[in-house]
Amino acid sequence: MSTYPPLNSLRIFEAAARLESFSAAAGELFVTHGAVSKQIKQLEDWLGVRLFERSGGRVKLTDAGWRYLVQVQDGLDLIANATVQLLQPDHQRRLAVNSTPTFASYWLLPRLARFRERFPDLELRLATSDRDLSRLDAPFDVAIRRGPGDWAGHIAKPFLKEWELPLCSPALLTSQPLSAPADLAAHTLLHADTRPTAWPRWLTLAGAAELKPASSMHFDKFSLALQAAVDGLGVALGPMPMAQALIDEGKLVSPLPAPVVTVRDYCWVVPRMAAEDSTVASFCRWLESEAAEDGGFPS
Repeated sequence: MSTYPPLNSLRIFEAAARLESFSAAAGELFVTHGAVSKQIKQLEDWLGVRLFERSGGRVKLTDAGWRYLVQVQDGLDLIANATVQLLQPDHQRRLAVNSTPTFASYWLLPRLARFRERFPDLELRLATSDRDLSRLDAPFDVAIRRGPGDWAGHIAKPFLKEWELPLCSPALLTSQPLSAPADLAAHTLLHADTRPTAWPRWLTLAGAAELKPASSMHFDKFSLALQAAVDGLGVALGPMPMAQALIDEGKLVSPLPAPVVTVRDYCWVVPRMAAEDSTVASFCRWLESEAAEDGGFPS
């Protein structure tokens, strides 16, 4: 038996699994629904494993299907990356970076000019997402995520520490002082859905686990909570050093220097087969050097 399953079936499987629909996969690949069903059945027969559960015209990945999807996507990404690198001349190299939105906006973008100075001929493509790497719509050369994570088929390394402190606009303190954790009871706390445990964790370590704020506001993205703090709407639990530029610009202040709550490190994540690529390696080393200039984090 060949160790390679039917490659066309793999491509159709990846689309159907990613879209969770045979019909949507057929539309994306410009084939019929019947062709998708036939290729999926051919792949399942070849593997001897059921990849989808079918019920009432709907399909759902089995546990085995989920595990297989992650590995298949890694393999297809490697093929796509290898093809792009082969077809483009060295002086037209491209680097696809996928980062979390807050990190891209507040840490990466302000530093990219320095990277461009070192690699002026490199075309960098930056996309932002909070999605799991296995569910991204496009391949990447380097991803930036908070870790550690379950990144099978990839090489990852932490390069930047993160810690959290309450942040607010200077104007807010003129109307409502904030010199101790207990003073937060008179303030509006700004929450981000992407970090639901941030405030409870900080308040617990500050000895104020039972504190009831005057009010709360919730945002689906952390960048919105941070902007709300800049606009004087309340107090956000901000990530450092991401928010350092806003502090340096006088848009935010950190009235409570303790407790310092360290959270997950930021990691660069690279598909295993791209780890030896010189451009990828240079970008990862650059991330590490920029992070080192931030001077670590408080103890």
